[in-house]
Amino acid sequence: MPKIRERPVYPKLKHDTRPDPSGKRGAKCSKFYSQYGEKRLTGGIMCAWCTHSICYGFHCIPKGEGRNNVFSALVTRWENAPKQVIYDFACALGPYCMTREPAFFADTQFVIDDFHATGHSKCAPAAFLKTYCTVDPRLRYINSSAGECGNSGISRIRKSVSYMAQDRAIIFTKVFLSIWNRQIIRAMSK
Repeated sequence: MPKIRERPVYPKLKHDTRPDPSGKRGAKCSKFYSQYGEKRLTGGIMCAWCTHSICYGFHCIPKGEGRNNVFSALVTRWENAPKQVIYDFACALGPYCMTREPAFFADTQFVIDDFHATGHSKCAPAAFLKTYCTVDPRLRYINSSAGECGNSGISRIRKSVSYMAQDRAIIFTKVFLSIWNRQIIRAMSK
């Protein structure tokens, strides 16, 4: 998706563009640090997937993925915020986005899919897709694992990309995802 606006800067928010402190994604959720921070995992490729496992776009991340990466992608690439954002750390992403752009995200629901819900023991029920499914049964039909399916596809090129310079890695990833998307779309049209 093309860039349609610049990421706003929020000078009154003390740590606006800095990486998440201590690698944590929010003060209440401890899942992130125990899974990623202690292992010292670095960045990679962050993709935005629709519920059909079609990639809307990707972003190369030099260090660990944080709330700002997802926020920046949504604000700079989407004309209107999506109705639902299903993300493994939506518990921290929702407040982060609403603090910065409440009007843009006013109608957006930030939820954690069932696969990633394990370990979010300190997060409120409002952070889980399962909670909303009890009220709106149509949400059960959302393929909330589409991102995981797509990310498993990306794992096929992980090693190759790790040996490339950034400019070549971006081209290689773009070509791979273009072929991936075309195959998904062709399969859907049959």
